[in-house]
Amino acid sequence: MATPTTGAEAAPAAPPQDPGVAIVTGATSGLGQEIARELAARGRAVVVVGRGADRADAVAKEIARLTGNARVESIGVADLSRPAEVRKLADEILGRYPRVSLLVNNAGAIFRHREVTADGLERTFALNVLAPFLLTELLADRLRASAPARVVNVASAAHYRHRINFADLQSQQHYSGYAVYGTSKLELILLTREFARRFAGSGVTVNAVHPGFVASGFGQNNGGGFAFTVRIVGRLFGRSLARGADTPVFVATDPSVAAVTGEYFSDRVVHAGDPASRDTDAASTLFDQVGAIASAAPAAA
Repeated sequence: MATPTTGAEAAPAAPPQDPGVAIVTGATSGLGQEIARELAARGRAVVVVGRGADRADAVAKEIARLTGNARVESIGVADLSRPAEVRKLADEILGRYPRVSLLVNNAGAIFRHREVTADGLERTFALNVLAPFLLTELLADRLRASAPARVVNVASAAHYRHRINFADLQSQQHYSGYAVYGTSKLELILLTREFARRFAGSGVTVNAVHPGFVASGFGQNNGGGFAFTVRIVGRLFGRSLARGADTPVFVATDPSVAAVTGEYFSDRVVHAGDPASRDTDAASTLFDQVGAIASAAPAAA
């Protein structure tokens, strides 16, 4: 039986506001692809960001097919270790999506030998530190306008027992692949905490996560014995992609952590991290120095 009304019919309820898209970098393989798939399975509009337009488009279509979520799109990039490409990515996101409520900075890598980009930047620092910093900065106003919004930075327990040499952020004086990778993740956690401080009161939260050692394509870019060792260790001791994606997706979506910011999560629990990752002065100094490097980088590739 219809519910009786008095006078004019009640106006239909307004549709809920679109929460906006979820941007996932490094999403064409491994952990990033699994994070994107999990988000899509939960009904989120997802943007797959990865190397190459064709590859990104194919992954987006596959995720849409597997999840039944038609709101999965892609943006192909050339190389996020180049600031000009990060700026290009940000411009495309800002031009296409009025609301951005989630940014997952997942793209990252380890390099056994020191490599220098065409911009003269050490590649680990450029990809693991500068790229997520710059993309978050460029999307900051859109994130604020889309609040409540979240930023999730994929860090690592590899940050423990490392320290930052502010006089040598590009690792010119000494280079060890594992040490530089660990330091880059320490830097990412410090930037996470500083971003959280600067976003305070805006409705945007920023957290770092340790996904665990995941059996994926991590380290395979190095080839040879290094890649073989990482692959074998991953098969013996690595987590599945689903388990690795669990904490990033939890921090990105769960209502219980909606107001938590500036923290480092592992297995869905806040951990203190290495004492060096809680140095507020170091976080502020690093933020300013990385910002200066980003500003000095070429605007076009």
